[in-house]
Amino acid sequence: MLSLEQVRQGLANAGQSHVLQFWPELSEEERDTFLKELSQLDMDGLKYHCEGPERAASSWPDELDENMEPVPSEFIGSVKNSDRSALAEWENEGLMKISENRVGVLLLAGGQGTRLGVQYPKGMYNVGLPSGKTLYQIQAERILKIQELSDRKHGSKCTVPWYIMTSEFTLAPTEKFFKENNYFGLESSNIVMFEQRMVPALDSDQKIIMQDKGKLAMAPDGNGGLYQALVDNEVLEDMKKRGVEYLHVYCVDNILVKMADPVFIGFCVSKGADCGAKVVEKAYPAEPVGVVCRVRGVAQVVEYNEIREITAERRGPGGELMFSAGNICNHFFTRAFLQEVAEKYKDQLKQHIALKKVPCVDMCGNHVTPTRPNGIKLEKFVFDVFPFSRSFVVFEVLREDEFSPLKNADGAATDSPTTARNALLAQHSRWATAAGATLLDEHGNLLPPTASVSAGDNQAARCEISPLVSYFGEGLEKLLRGRTLPSPFILDEKMAKELQAQ
Repeated sequence: MLSLEQVRQGLANAGQSHVLQFWPELSEEERDTFLKELSQLDMDGLKYHCEGPERAASSWPDELDENMEPVPSEFIGSVKNSDRSALAEWENEGLMKISENRVGVLLLAGGQGTRLGVQYPKGMYNVGLPSGKTLYQIQAERILKIQELSDRKHGSKCTVPWYIMTSEFTLAPTEKFFKENNYFGLESSNIVMFEQRMVPALDSDQKIIMQDKGKLAMAPDGNGGLYQALVDNEVLEDMKKRGVEYLHVYCVDNILVKMADPVFIGFCVSKGADCGAKVVEKAYPAEPVGVVCRVRGVAQVVEYNEIREITAERRGPGGELMFSAGNICNHFFTRAFLQEVAEKYKDQLKQHIALKKVPCVDMCGNHVTPTRPNGIKLEKFVFDVFPFSRSFVVFEVLREDEFSPLKNADGAATDSPTTARNALLAQHSRWATAAGATLLDEHGNLLPPTASVSAGDNQAARCEISPLVSYFGEGLEKLLRGRTLPSPFILDEKMAKELQAQ
């Protein structure tokens, strides 16, 4: 631990002496705790961190639009446009790699969920499904199912390890939640939780915000903090020990995420890719999602607010949007590429500014709960490593099948518990209808097949299919063909056995 004098000097060198202004008012115990916290700061890099907003503002891309081009078609796979035989080959390749214990999944779960309005990790959130399952449970069960599908196909007994990047805010509650739920049927030794770094939040004058008289306002360093966290926690060594060569990396809030998707993994492996991104077609030109493209021949994500309107609306010869590849934070990396990023490139990642409401104390020591953004959090993004890839590919999937994020509290027009819940129920209703079932609404009325398709249609059937029964709609015909399903209907393992026995 640093001495008070060393801390005082480090803060002064960084222009942050105000951090100790309340020191005389702190008790002995409070001083010890605060000194420990301050000792964990990178004093050598503190000045650089605090100048981050100025750097980020001055590095705003110049004439980015003129240098943008879509990713060439030979590096793109598509659920919609690739032929069925290619999709089947990629799936077989992916299942083979999973059966050989060479695939892991890595969850980015360090965010605070402030927009959702809860004080606990997003993965613990229950969106109101008939089963009451949380995001963590759904994801765990998808891992169990993909292991089972791989084992059945290849006669193996495989493991898909689950790496979960948390933060100071989310680690303890996540560990407790998994333990209380018996790790949702997974082996606890195959779930590796680790923490990303925390960095101080700044005000508009680039001064560190004080959360309390003896505590800094800290925030996770963004999902791009992954690469530093892999080093800090020796996660790459763990992957090597387990023989994991391919990683599926995703964000916690996507209720439709396909864990260790064998088609995506197989596509990336067959193309010899070191890095890949799943994308969905943008819903409309100005949709606020980043675009996966090339800039001066190099793969990257260009944020929606970095593109001029005229560029966003450009169309190809068939009338399709030229820049339509919407980024959904769903990626493939080889372990070798992650190792290279950790060794050579992680310190080159640019910082992005996020304006947030940060509870704090003012210069007089009074507590303030801001009603509008008062703080700057500096974040790195996981996709900012794309330019370092030697072999980058894109895989396009259908939004209604694979992307419905949970970001906002109910009442918001998009990305809320209601939209996430409805997206999942609509997907499962489509699976049931495709398997030959007839669906009823909650009043017992027959629903035409189209009524189950709309994620926003509250009259749609409340049909939920457990991931333990079906990973992506497979195997349902023998259970559901010719049956009439009430609403709500939950097809779990117990119900599947009963239907099989009939």
